[in-house]
Amino acid sequence: MPMPTADREVHRIQLTFLTMLRWAALAVQVVMIGAVHWLIGIELPLLQLLGLTAFSALTNVALTLLLRRGGLWGEPLVAAVLVLDVLVLTALLYVTGGPFNPFSFLYLVYITLATVVLGTRWTWAIAGLSSLCSALLFIEHVWLNDDWQDNADPHVRHMKLHLYGMWVACVVAAVFIVYFVTRIRNSLTQRDAELAQARERVMRGERLASLATLAAGAAHELATPLSTIAVVAKELQSALAEQGVDPEALDDARLIRAEVQRCREILAAMAADLGQSTGEQPSALDVTHLLDEALAPLARLGTVALQPPDAVLRAQVQVPERAMVQALRGVLKNALQAQPPGQPVVVTAQQRDGAVVLDVVDRGPGMGADVLARVGEPFFTTKQAGDGMGLGVFLARAVIESAGGTLQLASVPGRGTTASISLPATIGRVAQTAPASHPDDRE
Repeated sequence: MPMPTADREVHRIQLTFLTMLRWAALAVQVVMIGAVHWLIGIELPLLQLLGLTAFSALTNVALTLLLRRGGLWGEPLVAAVLVLDVLVLTALLYVTGGPFNPFSFLYLVYITLATVVLGTRWTWAIAGLSSLCSALLFIEHVWLNDDWQDNADPHVRHMKLHLYGMWVACVVAAVFIVYFVTRIRNSLTQRDAELAQARERVMRGERLASLATLAAGAAHELATPLSTIAVVAKELQSALAEQGVDPEALDDARLIRAEVQRCREILAAMAADLGQSTGEQPSALDVTHLLDEALAPLARLGTVALQPPDAVLRAQVQVPERAMVQALRGVLKNALQAQPPGQPVVVTAQQRDGAVVLDVVDRGPGMGADVLARVGEPFFTTKQAGDGMGLGVFLARAVIESAGGTLQLASVPGRGTTASISLPATIGRVAQTAPASHPDDRE
């Protein structure tokens, strides 16, 4: 699956700053190598150190070119760069005294960077690698002073004990950094997601109210011209009938009247449904009743196979009746229109975590990720012109979420779509209500 554009941009920014940080680190390394070797007078293996520094510089040049050419980047590449830097740091420390080198604390820098730019698993991997590499330096490294190898010297023994303690302290610090920073970051990410969902629900409610106002205004404004057309069409039909003209012209006049009436009914129903969904009071209703009402007008579109257990059918939900029936009907209608002829849409029901979950499954053409991401936007539809206005999923989701539930869509191209509707169940149940009978020709 291709990486989302937003994630690619985040990783590109991370790699850009990481590249700048690596250039700065290389400059500091060169300065420190020169200062320690020539100013302090400690003999260093310059050939190995400069070779490692040149290798880091070459990898940074390659990374810079990759960024400029717009190459593929993602979290694995960011992690690979940090892994490479940890290994290069280990090699630098290996030839410069190992744990006796005061710059061995720099492992914590890479661990901290990982907690900022990587996910939890990669961060723990970087922390584990850093701890392992720093521990291996105690086993084998190049001594810069042969006198320090004398374990009989008490000062050397004390220094080694001190370094062991520092290693343990660094590991503990790394664990605390990774654990608490990742916990805080995940909590902030979850909070941001919840805030985004809350904002989306508020915006959806505002759009729903706007659509209700628009529908009511359209019904009001178009009422007069439609009535005029209806009156004129009626008079025209009467005149044509009296004159005995071509029957086709008389049929056209009748068609005009019928279509005008249809327009008036559509406008009235749209205004009523939108207004009802924004102002109707919820009431305790059992699932059987909602499914019966939603499926009643859909028999002409196809068949629906209901597979809910009796307990779920008797469960009650606190919802606005008219609006919820319209929402369920819209979801079922979409499934029936997508389902291949002769095959039933399958509706299953179950109770889970205090909620009634209805899964509406069709085996239609399905939708790709780009289309699925837009389903639910007002006036976005994949149907043919005249088959829908692109409001069904939008209105259904608004009504369901206003009742405390959720509507989730999952789809695979060529394998169909599943609409999962979750509604919070009330404590009480309609115990005496028998399960409704839904023959195969009901929808």
